[in-house]
Amino acid sequence: MSRELSLAEIFQLGYYWETKILLTAVRLDVFSALDGKRKTLSEAADRIGAHAPTLELLLNALVAMRLLEKDGDSYGNSMAAATHLVRNSGQYIGHLLLLHDAEWDNWGKLEQTIRTGQRAVDRHVFETDPELGRNVLAVLHRIGQQSGPDFAKRLQLSEPVRFLDLGGGAGTNAIAFCQAYPELTATVFDLPATLPLTERTVKEAGLESRIALRPGDFNKDKLGGPYDVVLMSDILHYQDFATNAALVKRVWTHLAPGGRLVIKDRFLNETGTGPAWTTAFAVHILINTERGGCYKTADAIQWMGEAGFQTVTELEPSAVVQGVKGYEA
Repeated sequence: MSRELSLAEIFQLGYYWETKILLTAVRLDVFSALDGKRKTLSEAADRIGAHAPTLELLLNALVAMRLLEKDGDSYGNSMAAATHLVRNSGQYIGHLLLLHDAEWDNWGKLEQTIRTGQRAVDRHVFETDPELGRNVLAVLHRIGQQSGPDFAKRLQLSEPVRFLDLGGGAGTNAIAFCQAYPELTATVFDLPATLPLTERTVKEAGLESRIALRPGDFNKDKLGGPYDVVLMSDILHYQDFATNAALVKRVWTHLAPGGRLVIKDRFLNETGTGPAWTTAFAVHILINTERGGCYKTADAIQWMGEAGFQTVTELEPSAVVQGVKGYEA
């Protein structure tokens, strides 16, 4: 039986203060301003272009949050902040936090959305701010480099393989699969605005000869092929149920006999009450997309079955579903 929440824990869930303090500090680029040697309040305010007395309140809160350190009248970054929140760091994740800050106003409309069922946005922030979108994809690419190779190996592909990374973003998965399987060739299909970033990451990986880039709208444009494996990773929660069903059916027609479609996403359990992070993510998708949603594993299985996949399997609970196309007579 799960433990009941204490009153203190309820208050902690309801306080968003520290969240907004951090997001504001990232937007002000406080951590970059404190990079290197420690700075006094006056020096930090001049560097940031801020009002010193009010900045002091923010900096002191960041000290209490263990993101800054204070020694006398000078401030400096903690090790974690220096690693992840200084803009010129190779492990900077600030762009992802800036995305959350850009979505802040949408969260303020949650009550209205719940009451009316009407969504407050008609375009995702990636469409309204493409530069932010590319920067976020670059951060996700660095994060995905840690998990991508293991995921590729778990699928146990038999080479050679013609691989399509549908909505592949920075090409993180295509690169991981090429590195795991020397005879695999890949295509990354994504919007034209995204592919310059993809081109850069592919070149950095030295895989230009094995990874092709194909621009377009995957709901409308030709996908190429035939392919032996198509991967849809974290794209279906941006679309509605019917659009996803149609896309899965389109993919079936671009697979070679015996080919596989692998859907990797954040699936809810059958009751819709877990995993815990995904239930909150479902609310995030509700208020930050025009028609997206979090779906259940059963939904992906239904889309694949209706599309004609002969065998459908849940490879990882609440995470990965695979469909295998039958061999034509």
